[in-house]
Amino acid sequence: MQSLITRFHLLVFGVTVAIAAVGYLQIPETFLFPAHFTRSTADWLWPRNLALLTPPAIQLVIMLGFFLLGRAFTKNHFAKTQHILEPAIRLILMVIAGCQLGLLLMGIGSDLDFFRVTAGLCAAALMVLAAMLFEAERHSYGGLRMPWRVVSDRAWVIVHRGSALVSALGAVSLGYAAWSNPGPGALILTISAVFLVLPLVAGILTLLTRRS
Repeated sequence: MQSLITRFHLLVFGVTVAIAAVGYLQIPETFLFPAHFTRSTADWLWPRNLALLTPPAIQLVIMLGFFLLGRAFTKNHFAKTQHILEPAIRLILMVIAGCQLGLLLMGIGSDLDFFRVTAGLCAAALMVLAAMLFEAERHSYGGLRMPWRVVSDRAWVIVHRGSALVSALGAVSLGYAAWSNPGPGALILTISAVFLVLPLVAGILTLLTRRS
């Protein structure tokens, strides 16, 4: 049975659930996570139960969605996209697990801000991705995989360099957010926005250049 969800994805989900369980045992029920700061004052607070439950719930929805997507693919389409989608799912799940670890560390009073660490690591990965996309040369098995075929060398350059620019801008945004430390909530929203905008822009560019 073809599936985009692997044992490693389930392992990351299990780790996230385990971190939540430790959080429920070690963090007082009345604890409120500061999610956003204005002039060093927390103005956005998360209740413990809701905060610790959210990351595994999001992971579960993502895995279910990609599982159904993989089942809906034809064998040919699945074979062409599996090597792209599986690592993408892995990265998304690991980022969410990193945020869950950040909640735990914050709740137990650790000085290590893992939200900023996660944002910084994502920024570094996006900058590397930007360089790879910008220098990518056209061939049958490399580059971006989109629903629409890249029809010409000019279209290939537009799609990949445009996506590289968006990836670089996302890296700069995440790097600034990690440095300025607006709070976990703002960091999570920034990470989510970057990872949603990048594939969206790449898909739109591919669609716009279909007749190039």
